[in-house]
Amino acid sequence: MLKHRIRSILKYAIHNPKLVTGVCLLLGLVLIGAVGPWFVDSEKARPISVPTNKQPSAQYPLGTDSGGRDVLSVMVVATPQTLRMGIMAGLVGVLIGTSLGLISAYYGGLADTLISGVTDTMLTIPPLAVLLVVAASFRALNIEMMALIIASLSWMNSTRALRAQVLSLKELPYIHMSRLSGLSDIRIIAEEILPNILPLAAAHFVGAVSGAILAGIGLEVLGLGPQDTPTLGMTIYWAMLYSALIRGMWWWWMPPILVLIVLFIGLFLISTALDEFANPRLRKAQ
Repeated sequence: MLKHRIRSILKYAIHNPKLVTGVCLLLGLVLIGAVGPWFVDSEKARPISVPTNKQPSAQYPLGTDSGGRDVLSVMVVATPQTLRMGIMAGLVGVLIGTSLGLISAYYGGLADTLISGVTDTMLTIPPLAVLLVVAASFRALNIEMMALIIASLSWMNSTRALRAQVLSLKELPYIHMSRLSGLSDIRIIAEEILPNILPLAAAHFVGAVSGAILAGIGLEVLGLGPQDTPTLGMTIYWAMLYSALIRGMWWWWMPPILVLIVLFIGLFLISTALDEFANPRLRKAQ
C-alpha cells in the first residue's frame, strides 16, 4: 500500500502546475549551490578576500561588500546553507510531530493525555522569545545547532494535525478488520495508517521548512546566527550593520532578499499543491 500511495503522489505531482513550478524554483536555488562553485570562486565569500565596496562590474557581477566579500560568491555559498538549515529543522520537527501524533492517536489513554498536554502547553509559549533566549545562550552557533533549536519548537502543529488525522483513520472499518485478522499494531501503523497520512505529513514538512527558514532569518538578522558561515540572513545582518541601505549599496542587500522571495514562493506553491492532494475538498472546489 505504501508503494501505491507514493506512486499516486508522483502521478499527481506530474500533472499539478503549482507543484511543478514550486519544485522548479527550488531546484533552481539548489543548482546555485551545486553548480555555482564551478563558475564562481567560493573563497571570495570569505572576509577581506576582495576590494571593499565595489559596485557591480564585469569583474564583480554583484559587487563587493564592506567586509571584503564578493556578493555573488556569498550568494552561491549562502543559499544552500540556508536551505540546509531549513530542511534539517523541518525534517526533525515533522519526524517528531508524526511520531508523537501516531502514538498519541493510535494508543490513546495515558500516552494521548501526556502528549496532548505537552503539545497544548508548548503551543501557548511564544516561540520567538524562546528562540532568542536559547540562541543567545550559545557563544557560537552553527547551521546544525540552529536547525535543532528551531526544530525543538516546530513539532507541535504537526503533532496536533496528524493526531486528528490518525484518530479518524483508526475508526475506519478496514483498520478494525486488520486488528481482527491478527496484524500487530506496528504493522497496522506502518502498512495501513502511515501511507494515508503521507500527503499531510509532506505538506507539514514543506510548511515546517518555510517556518524554519523564516525563524532562522529572524535570528540571523538580529545577529544570533552563525558568524563564520555565510547565510542569507547573516548577509542581510551585515548589510544592516554597515548601513548598506543608507549608503546606496543596493547590490549588498537586494540579492539575498530576492533569493528569499523566490524560495518562499516555491515553498508556498509546493505546500498549496500538497494540501490540495491531502484534502479532496480543495481539489473539488477548483
